[in-house]
Amino acid sequence: MNDARPTNLLTLGLFEKRIEGDDCLLELARRRLQEAGMGAEMHAGTPEQLEGILQFRPAPDAPVVVHLPRDFNLADENCRHRIVDFAARFAGRVHGLVLHDHRDLATRPDDFLRAAREIDSRLQPIDGCPLLFVEYAVGLEPGVFAKFFESIRGLERISACIDVSHVGIRQAQRAYAKILPSEDVCALKSQSSKLPHVMADVDAAVDTALPVVLNLIATIGAFGKPVHFHLHDGHPLSTFSPFGVSDHLSFLIEIPLGFEYRGQRSVPLMFGPVGLSQIVAQALKTIGDERVSFTLEIHPTAGRLPLGDAAALFSHWRDKTNAEKMQHWLAVLQANHRLLREGIQASQSATVRLGQ
Repeated sequence: MNDARPTNLLTLGLFEKRIEGDDCLLELARRRLQEAGMGAEMHAGTPEQLEGILQFRPAPDAPVVVHLPRDFNLADENCRHRIVDFAARFAGRVHGLVLHDHRDLATRPDDFLRAAREIDSRLQPIDGCPLLFVEYAVGLEPGVFAKFFESIRGLERISACIDVSHVGIRQAQRAYAKILPSEDVCALKSQSSKLPHVMADVDAAVDTALPVVLNLIATIGAFGKPVHFHLHDGHPLSTFSPFGVSDHLSFLIEIPLGFEYRGQRSVPLMFGPVGLSQIVAQALKTIGDERVSFTLEIHPTAGRLPLGDAAALFSHWRDKTNAEKMQHWLAVLQANHRLLREGIQASQSATVRLGQ
């Protein structure tokens, strides 16, 4: 199988050992992402950690994005020093570095603007410097998040990472709170007896997510900067995640219900395949093939899949459970990558037909 990515358009998969075991799990991931023509988004807290995991890069020319630790804060001088160290040491080897935004971005925008200008000036002289992407992660108002990037639109080394499901889940929470003040829609999954009575309100709140995501993409895309995306689906009622979050889901599943709702015992996710296609189309339309990159940031679940041609890799393992869990997770990433490729190709074909 060869899912080679379209020219100049970067598609990556989450590349991390989130399942317990030795480095054979990373070798399995390397093989499966290489088969799919995917790059890798790797988590690393130190340059030494990154050097170790880069040994498992899917291919010598595969794009790599590095997700920095959650506690990195752009406004912190020590963190900026560490970011510049990463950038200098891996210049020419990685496409970008991702760090989370911060709640203080809303209350101390001038501090973050000064910090952004300072780190941009330090990144500028680095030949082959990776881009620094600030991710939507803490639930800011989308307008606040976008305003920051408008204020730094002239800075060449810093741009946005739009995590579509983080934006969507937070929007669903806001919309539901307008219907039922002071209630968190994500808490309903632990209140199953209440759910049948409020399911229509949940649906209405979830339906507001995609338009907000598309609007944020259009707003940030208008600034003319490269933009990185974390792609995954979600739903406030999801209990799939072993980490307790409502998102980081495949676009190819639905949420099961313990009761019948509108003739079904499941409900679609926030986006699904159709929503993903709209997200991709909006990104390519407003940002462009040359400046957009996508990571499928889908977490593992409890499924298992036989190892097939990778069985020999785990011949020293007595219990193959975790290896088969990894195989299943990677198969999910591959399936979602095919879906992403289809969305990219459909968008590109539509652009050609329109003569743009």
